[in-house]
Amino acid sequence: MTNKLTMTGGSIPSDKINLRLILVSGKTKDFLFSTNDSAGDIASHVYENWPPEWEEDAVNSPHILRLIYQGRFLHSNVTLGALQLPTGKTTVMHLVPRENLPEPNSQGQTKRGKTEESNCCIIL
Repeated sequence: MTNKLTMTGGSIPSDKINLRLILVSGKTKDFLFSTNDSAGDIASHVYENWPPEWEEDAVNSPHILRLIYQGRFLHSNVTLGALQLPTGKTTVMHLVPRENLPEPNSQGQTKRGKTEESNCCIIL
């Protein structure tokens, strides 16, 4: 993991991505990361450098911190580079405490087995 900085103002280095993380409470904080950093690296860094103004939202472990980008939970091994985020710019993500990631599904529909079931009933 590379050395991270917390944004305190000024310009964003051209080789870094400024992540503006938003908690469920609405609190935000900016952090600088490189394209090689993964969602797991980010969660660990934020946990180790938990902002004082987020104290009431503190968690017990970095392993329950999850990033949401464009409405999708990121798995811990996904890097910022794989998401093709622009360097030198700010990207907004949500940071939520959650034990497990939701099961992936197809466009919000429930999973179906090999046999199709009908959910209709006939009233005689």
